[in-house]
Amino acid sequence: MRRRSLLSAAAASTLAAVPLAAGCGPTSSPSASGGGSRRGHLTYGVWDVYQVPAMQRVAREFERTRPGVTVDVQLTPNGTYWTKLRTACTGGAAPDVFWMNGPNFGMYADAGQLLPLETDGADPVLRPADFPPDLMSLYRWKGTQYGAPKDFDTVALWFNKELFDRAKVGYPDATWTWQDLISTAQRLTDRKRGIYGVGAPVREQENYYNSIPQAGGFVISRDKTHSGYSDERTLEGLQLWIDLIHRYRASPTLQQMADTDPTQMFQSGTLAMTYEASYNAATFYADRELRAKVDVAPMPKGRRRATVLHGLANVVYARTPQPELAREFVRFLSGKRASLLQGKYGTAIPARNGTAEPWAAGMPDFDLQVHLDALDYAVPYPSSANSSAWQHKDQMWLAKAWSGDLSLKDATGSLTTAMNQLLAQERKGRS
Repeated sequence: MRRRSLLSAAAASTLAAVPLAAGCGPTSSPSASGGGSRRGHLTYGVWDVYQVPAMQRVAREFERTRPGVTVDVQLTPNGTYWTKLRTACTGGAAPDVFWMNGPNFGMYADAGQLLPLETDGADPVLRPADFPPDLMSLYRWKGTQYGAPKDFDTVALWFNKELFDRAKVGYPDATWTWQDLISTAQRLTDRKRGIYGVGAPVREQENYYNSIPQAGGFVISRDKTHSGYSDERTLEGLQLWIDLIHRYRASPTLQQMADTDPTQMFQSGTLAMTYEASYNAATFYADRELRAKVDVAPMPKGRRRATVLHGLANVVYARTPQPELAREFVRFLSGKRASLLQGKYGTAIPARNGTAEPWAAGMPDFDLQVHLDALDYAVPYPSSANSSAWQHKDQMWLAKAWSGDLSLKDATGSLTTAMNQLLAQERKGRS
């Protein structure tokens, strides 16, 4: 399993607690041209061991076309990445270029730890038209672009064909609604054999960040000033998961899913359906036995069809000793050649438009076009300056509703209060 949690424990406990120290590096852009003959050494910080081979291939290609330049791909596992990055940024020793995600981006950009990336002119670092607009906007802060989209994730419904065939029910398709999901999950559930129809964990990206917009609700207001967790449509999008556990008894309990991760249940054949982000496709494909049993379909729609869109970005450290060369590397990473290499040898879908096909073609047994088509109805990933702080709160309070310890209204009432307080602190800190 390669579930890439956007809210690591380190990000929640460390970044949420104390503001990130402001960077002392340049905040304006030096020349973006960075001649190709420039010599130097760059460090590139990443956190996913499964993507290292692709990133190393890209780094070697960059070196090949620029004699005298070397790039050291530095792996720090996700569990410690954010703690180490925070310390390194504050101490002036962060990698020249490193990965960034949506929940943490605002904090680093607001603290002046990132260099701007040109998006216009004769030789920009990246061109907005080459990437999905929602990914570009995710890494734009106060009108300035600081992140170059690297890859993207969409969410879809993965299902076990063998369990469907055994229960004599039809496979999911693009016509499915929430009611189809519920009724089919009930038919697939066989508690005597320890099999459940679908997993309903407290997962933001994979589960309720999709069902909330499908119901017409919202997580955070567009102006990022208040929570959407008291909105009636938002509650409708959350209630789906609670009902799958308690009302329809078609999902394992929260405790069961805490004991065994739902993705692992799916891999072991005890969960018939699971909502998964596209980066787990490679994990499923690597298991030859599982590969023959599973496939993917669009998520069932509520009042509308929607999937949350997230993706990582490459950013440049504000205090890098080689800002022009670092920008040149980010320009290369954002180009067609590097994107195609990432799609062919990596596990994530390249963010650059028109370069995703090698990713899907590399796993022909799956209908991965589903994940690519989801871009057509994707919604932006909810974020603010310190997303990790309130995401920590939503995990904490929603778990109480999922378990049945609190009613959904009581849990979301407390969550709304906590989230609004944190958003007010963000605004105060920027004033």
